[in-house]
Amino acid sequence: MAKPDDRSDNWEKIGHNIGNTLQNMNETSDYIKAHDEEISEDEKQQLLEKNKRREESVKGLREEIKDEARYSKTH
Repeated sequence: MAKPDDRSDNWEKIGHNIGNTLQNMNETSDYIKAHDEEISEDEKQQLLEKNKRREESVKGLREEIKDEARYSKTH
């Protein structure tokens, strides 16, 4: 028999993931600033693209939090 859907702490987990992702974005930006003269343009571009993907991920996670808030209001 399947377990019941326990979504009681989903918003907390999603919030934690958002925080970690934002921290990674900040660390990457700081790394680029600190090592701008030492890293190749290719590496810099890869890091900027990775941060762009992270930004998109955060947008999606924020939408999930909204979904969880709607779910918790109906249950």
